[in-house]
Amino acid sequence: MSQNEKKRIVVKVGTSTLTHKTGKTNIARMAKLVSVLADLHNMGHEVILVSSGAVSIGKGRLNIADKPSETKALQALAAIGQGELMFMYDKLFGEYDVVVSQLLFTTDVLEREQDRHHLLDTFNQLLDYGVIPIVNENDSISVDELLNGDNDCLSATVAALIDADLLVMFTDTDGLYDSNPNENEDAKLIELVEEITPEIASLAGGAGSRGTGGFATKIKAAKIATDAGITVVIANGNKPTKMYKILEGKSVGTRFLAQK
Repeated sequence: MSQNEKKRIVVKVGTSTLTHKTGKTNIARMAKLVSVLADLHNMGHEVILVSSGAVSIGKGRLNIADKPSETKALQALAAIGQGELMFMYDKLFGEYDVVVSQLLFTTDVLEREQDRHHLLDTFNQLLDYGVIPIVNENDSISVDELLNGDNDCLSATVAALIDADLLVMFTDTDGLYDSNPNENEDAKLIELVEEITPEIASLAGGAGSRGTGGFATKIKAAKIATDAGITVVIANGNKPTKMYKILEGKSVGTRFLAQK
């Protein structure tokens, strides 16, 4: 995949990529991520950003030390943090004269054909305008992502909806390992997955399990995207400049091949 060949790219960033362990925003990393995505945009690529982080940023904004367990509290923090998150993205992208938009929706929208068409029309028009859409689930209404998904499956569903060429999911691990790297120092990174078999899925652990670093939802998301003909790369988000190597087809993290 050449950097110079125009691609429609969905990039998903998790909370761990955007924040420090303290819960406060990792300003340097967020700024670097924005600079890379703005650069890809300037190359002519169409970029869609699916961003988590609203709850953590809302928590930091209110100086709350521990993450609440009550769903209503998480929803309220998401409402606070989403505004702050978009303010930061708008400010950072604005430094490169790149316009961004916010798209919040619930997953049930994607299940209704007419609404799917309307949403797709919005995505396509924004991209025609040269805008980078920033997507999140509407956590103040829907709690699925809050409790289960961390936007992994949402990013894959969006990629499938808009017929993306590539989905990159940045996380806090280097990729999929053949065993849990937190428990086995000899665990090896799986650089290429040609097909998501039951054996590959089992490496991620069961639903709700941290598995090999919280990979259960990521494998599920990769399955959604690859079945739709989209190549997926899961990589550590500690250095957003890895995007350039990913676009060149170099080995970064774990690459899941499209199945169509």
